[in-house]
Amino acid sequence: MNIFQLETFLKIAETKSFTAAGNILGYAQSTVTTQIKQLEDELGCLLFERLGKSIVLTAEGEKLCGYAEKMLQLKREIFLEVPSSKEPAGIIKLGVSESLCYEQFPKLLLKYRKKYPKVDILIQFITHETIPAMLKNGALDLVYTLNPLIENPELTLIEKKREFLGFFASPAHPLAEKSGVTEKDLQDVPLLLTSHNCNFRAMLLEDLKRHSLVPSVALETSSKEILKQFAANQLGVAFMPEMAARAELKARKLRQLDWKGTDFPIYSQLLIYKGKSLSKAIDALVKMIAGGKD
Repeated sequence: MNIFQLETFLKIAETKSFTAAGNILGYAQSTVTTQIKQLEDELGCLLFERLGKSIVLTAEGEKLCGYAEKMLQLKREIFLEVPSSKEPAGIIKLGVSESLCYEQFPKLLLKYRKKYPKVDILIQFITHETIPAMLKNGALDLVYTLNPLIENPELTLIEKKREFLGFFASPAHPLAEKSGVTEKDLQDVPLLLTSHNCNFRAMLLEDLKRHSLVPSVALETSSKEILKQFAANQLGVAFMPEMAARAELKARKLRQLDWKGTDFPIYSQLLIYKGKSLSKAIDALVKMIAGGKD
């Protein structure tokens, strides 16, 4: 068993295709087939089954995935930690909440890449429920998320910063000029909310339930851009992070309501798996995101 076989195995598991995996990795299909056959012979079990034109993992293949990901994670850490160069280098697998990717964060990434050109940052959008498992199995090295404070014994919180959830509407909306908007003012108002698996939506609906209010949900979507467009066109009131609406607020396409109801505490947070050491590359990125010396 070697690292190349495990890389090939994971790529097939990801693409569901021997041919696609070979094209991505630069291998002939015969090489891919041979690598998997050697791996199966050594382990004494089948890793994939063919169901018609489809390829699926066997139960043994499913088990191997977690171990293979850990092996590749160790390989990345070796290249990050062992070379004696003082300049950060290697690959960082970064999980990011979509809500953080407005304005400042893309600029910060550009700054980081210019300063540390030997570091490749692979970005993946995440949801809160996937964070612990992805950090644990090595699918991610670092998570930068926007959520209620995450307290998990398996994770280490490196940095946190208070952020804000707000209500946004067209300047022409009746609530845009109202002082002291509270939950009762949202009765029968069309609400534009994030999707079902989003903590922001859950926080608001739980709050309205506590106030014995039945929400009028006009739209649910994971896209903040769609929420903003609907709000700007007077189709409802959007509930989302303030940082996602700054450009529209500046352009006066949206107005933030003067909310005096329940507070909704959320934080931008940097998380790693407990006990994981910070490589030079990750440490430099953490300091830059946190606003420390870079």
